[in-house]
Amino acid sequence: MLVDALAAAQVLSEIGYLLRQDPKDKFRAKAFSSAAWSLALERPDLVSLQRGENLTSIEGVGEGIARVLSDLIKTGESRYLNRLREQFKQPARDDESDLDFSAYQGDVHSHTEWSDGRATMLEMAEGAQALGYAYLGITDHSPRITVVHGLNAERLVAQSREMAEVQKQVDGLTLLQGIEVDILEDGSLDLPDSVLEILDVVIASPHVKLRQEPGAMTERMLRAVSHPHVDVIGHPTGRRPGSREGASYDFEAVFKEAAKHEVALEIDCDPARMDLSPEMARLAYECGCSFAVDADAHAPAEFAYVPMALWMARRAGIPQDRILNFRPLDELTMAR
Repeated sequence: MLVDALAAAQVLSEIGYLLRQDPKDKFRAKAFSSAAWSLALERPDLVSLQRGENLTSIEGVGEGIARVLSDLIKTGESRYLNRLREQFKQPARDDESDLDFSAYQGDVHSHTEWSDGRATMLEMAEGAQALGYAYLGITDHSPRITVVHGLNAERLVAQSREMAEVQKQVDGLTLLQGIEVDILEDGSLDLPDSVLEILDVVIASPHVKLRQEPGAMTERMLRAVSHPHVDVIGHPTGRRPGSREGASYDFEAVFKEAAKHEVALEIDCDPARMDLSPEMARLAYECGCSFAVDADAHAPAEFAYVPMALWMARRAGIPQDRILNFRPLDELTMAR
C-alpha cells in the first residue's frame, strides 16, 4: 500500500498527541510532532526514501521515527500507533470521516505582525495563495493581552488599509478581515459591538482565567456563544496538552447553545493546542455543532498544521459538510 507524506504526517501527529498524555514522554511527543510538520511541509516521496534506506534525510526524522515510518509504508498502518491507542484507551474507530485536504478551501484563523505573528500580512497571504486557498482570515488579537500588541478600533482601520493594498497583490485569494477577540471573565468581549459588526470574521477565544470555577466558566462561555457577532469559538478549552489543562465547564450545554446560534467551534491544529480534542469534538458534533479547522498560524510555514492534524476531525467522525473550511467563499456563513 502506498502511503503519501500527508497521510504519514497525520499518523506521526496522532502519535505525538497520544504521547503528550504522559508528561514523561513530552520530548518524544515534540519529536513526533516536529517530524510530522516536516512531512507536511516538504511532502517527500516516502516510498523512494524507504527503498533507499534514507528516511532519516527528512528533517526531524531519526532512527526511531524512521522505523515507525518504514512500518507504515510497508503495511499501510502503524503498529506503534495502534499500541498507543490501546494503551490510552482510544481504539481505532469504524466511523472515521473521510476528509481530503485537497478540498480544503481556506483558513479563517491567522496572525500577522500586527499582533503576535512573525510575518507580514503579505507574507501570510502569499503563503495561503501558494497552497491554493480561496480565502484567508486575518484575525489578529484584541487589546486585552497587552504582550501580544492587540488591535483596537483605530488600529483595525489602519490594518484594513493595508489589507486593501495586499489584496491587490494576491490573485485568487480573498482576504477576510477579522479579529481574535478575548472572552472576558464575565463572558463579554474585548471590543464593542460597533467594531465587531463590521468585520468579516470574529473568533472569540478564552485566553485568561481558565481555572475559573466551572459554573462561572459555563456562564461565561454561554454568553460568548450567544453573542450575535461571534462566528467561531477559538480553541474552546484553552488547553495545552502535556503542559496546561484547559477550562472546565458544562461542555454539552455550551456546545448545544453554540449549535443553536450557528457558532462554529474550532479545532485548532497547532500541535501545542490540538483543541478541541477528537473526543471533545465528537461530543460537539453530536450536539449539532459546526466546526472551523484552522492552523492558528503565526507564520506561513505553520499553515502545514492543518494537513498534519486533520486526523483529529476524521477521528471525531465530522463530515466535510459540517466544517466551514471546506465551503467555497460564497457559501461561507460568517459575519451573520
